[in-house]
Amino acid sequence: MGASEPSSRRRLTGKVVIATHNPGKLKEMQHLLGPYGVEAVSAGELGLAEPDETGTMFAENAAIKAHAAARATGLPAFADDSGIVVHALDGAPGLFSARWGGPSKDFAAAMARVKRELDERGVPAEQRTAHFVSALVIAWPDGHEELFEGRVHGALVHPPRGAQGFGYDPMFRPDGHERTFGEMSADEKHGLPPLGSALSHRARAFVALADACLKR
Repeated sequence: MGASEPSSRRRLTGKVVIATHNPGKLKEMQHLLGPYGVEAVSAGELGLAEPDETGTMFAENAAIKAHAAARATGLPAFADDSGIVVHALDGAPGLFSARWGGPSKDFAAAMARVKRELDERGVPAEQRTAHFVSALVIAWPDGHEELFEGRVHGALVHPPRGAQGFGYDPMFRPDGHERTFGEMSADEKHGLPPLGSALSHRARAFVALADACLKR
């Protein structure tokens, strides 16, 4: 996990915009922010346009979304950019994880594509490993930003299992666990106190963010 230097950190208070139109991601972010008493409104609720994600890294795309929302609203904005990196597919889908689901964000089709491409390459089951990456950025209207990153490694399973979570969760089994993210509750994935250590990539990034910008 990474974060801004302590000397440059800024505390987040009051109201924040969650710069996403993804309902699954919005639900996770609201769940993570809830214990800190931060009032959150989504970019979708405010009718904000989705900016073009032209970055070459997760952190760059998260910053693009956060700064666009902060400028448009005059409020601090909180954005995530995340994806799954499949090692045997040379890092794909990576930055294009959502796009593999097509215009309708059909992640069943996206997971089927991952399996199909692994099959075409003849990758054995024991080598079907991957990791999730999450980059979280808080941006303020004056241009200040804070960046935090989290990762979780695991294996890909087929067929996908579980209907909880969203995206590629049903095909991802984190290292050290028997169940996929799709079979875990939000509390289990986030692993926030009193349940223990953060498990998901987004929760790990969020814990670093909370330590730096939310705790008093």
